[in-house]
Amino acid sequence: MSMILSASVVRVRDGLPLSASTDYDQSTGMQECRKYFKMLSKKLSQLPDRCTLKTGQYNINFISSLGVSYMMLCTENYPSVLAFCFLDELQKEFITTYNMMKTNTAVRPYCFIEFDNFIQRTKQRYNNTRSLSTKMNLADMQTEIKLRPPYQISVSELGSANGFTHLSVAEYKGTGKISAAPHQRLEPVTLPGIVSFVLSLLCGALNLIRGFHAIESLLQNEGEDFSYVIAFFLGTAACLYQCYLFVYYTGWRNAKSFLTFGLICLCNMYLYELRNLWQLFFHVTVGAFSTLQIRLRQPQGKSPDYNV
Repeated sequence: MSMILSASVVRVRDGLPLSASTDYDQSTGMQECRKYFKMLSKKLSQLPDRCTLKTGQYNINFISSLGVSYMMLCTENYPSVLAFCFLDELQKEFITTYNMMKTNTAVRPYCFIEFDNFIQRTKQRYNNTRSLSTKMNLADMQTEIKLRPPYQISVSELGSANGFTHLSVAEYKGTGKISAAPHQRLEPVTLPGIVSFVLSLLCGALNLIRGFHAIESLLQNEGEDFSYVIAFFLGTAACLYQCYLFVYYTGWRNAKSFLTFGLICLCNMYLYELRNLWQLFFHVTVGAFSTLQIRLRQPQGKSPDYNV
């Protein structure tokens, strides 16, 4: 009998489960699929926004949108169009019920477990296909899947030592390839992110002003150390690069943000004689805060364009 067995809602950036079905089967096959769920959850940020994993008797389908992924487990003969319509309904209801700030700041697993009530009701509807009243949505989804079919993940790929890094990095338009990282969008800006951006600009401006003053002092007094000028301008460049990393997605973005923060710390250590403790604390704290906001603002899944 073809049917949906379970579903989960997972945060893309770190695989944190936000909600899930609570009535899952304890059979050996289902337990194996739950392992695949966990493995996929850790790789969501590397995958296209619509995928299918076939695991013998069962299929795992998921869609990702606005930093959240909606995953479901069904029998192998369950129609793909119904599976993705089911996920689409979960996505719309979750976005309507919970704002993005809550999902971004959630720290404990299954903090939205009450969403399982909606999952269960929707699952019952989709398991009774004769009573479904979404013919128009099904037609739209069927057309969408034909134009842009889900990426087919193999079990061997999932279990490889290097994950999915060997896959071709090219623009994903239903051809089964992962989207190019440089063109990936980031999650919407939050208020703390805006504050960190402004403070980084302020620190950059302060370093720039002090750098010009150091040049003036160097011209007037030949004994002045030119290395202070370099430290001020390196600090300016580091602050501006933090702003760039916050706004745009690049490869190794998190690593670059930590290295940039390290450069800010080194510059301020070198400028210890020219700044008081409060100034040093301000610059280093802003650098740390901006690094945190860069880390929190992760790439978002592509927002689905079907049923619009």
